[in-house]
Amino acid sequence: MPGSSAGLQGQWLQALAAQIDSAYMRTLADFLRQEKRAGKVIYPPSKQIFRAMHLTPLESVRCVILGQDPYHGPGQAEGLCFSVPAGVAIPPSLRNILLELQTDLRLPSLQASGSLEAWARQGVLLLNSVLTVESGQAASHQGRGWEQFTDAVLALLNQQQRPIVFMLWGRYAQQKATCITAPHKILQAPHPSPLSAHRGFLGCRHFSQCNGFLRQQGLPEIDWQAIAHS
Repeated sequence: MPGSSAGLQGQWLQALAAQIDSAYMRTLADFLRQEKRAGKVIYPPSKQIFRAMHLTPLESVRCVILGQDPYHGPGQAEGLCFSVPAGVAIPPSLRNILLELQTDLRLPSLQASGSLEAWARQGVLLLNSVLTVESGQAASHQGRGWEQFTDAVLALLNQQQRPIVFMLWGRYAQQKATCITAPHKILQAPHPSPLSAHRGFLGCRHFSQCNGFLRQQGLPEIDWQAIAHS
């Protein structure tokens, strides 16, 4: 729950403790408690709100994929942007992400669940700008304080000396480009939603471009196929 350090550890906790204990995060925590007392269902579960940072320690971040807010359907949100738990139907935007991955890396076929946890464990920070949402109400928690917190996360990442790749898909994510400076790499494309994927997301080749940049910097590449099943 915001207002405490639950879910954060290591360098994340050290660097963001002031944010977690700030007045705006206490206000956000009060809002979430009031919503729950009113009987509203909030996604993801409280223990998964900071899951992206739990699975991807600050010192291991090599790539950031920035989403908007969590899925608002039952059982979908798991604290990682665009990702859903294994066994849950793959949402349309994620289906386009997997299609682009298959095309970009020239994979003959890609059998995958909707879980992107294997990416997170390799240093891909799957961060939503807003970390909670009311069931059935997209964007319902925007403007409540999460944006200030995740902007602080992006600022912290921008301060890192090692190069990081930032994948910004859609106008909402691309607004954050002004927060990112050298030596980092920004990759921008339309959102993978079916409404915009054919306007340039499909064919953007961000996965191979990311690995190409990491390779040029002498950094380990990401095994994007790790989510695939044989």
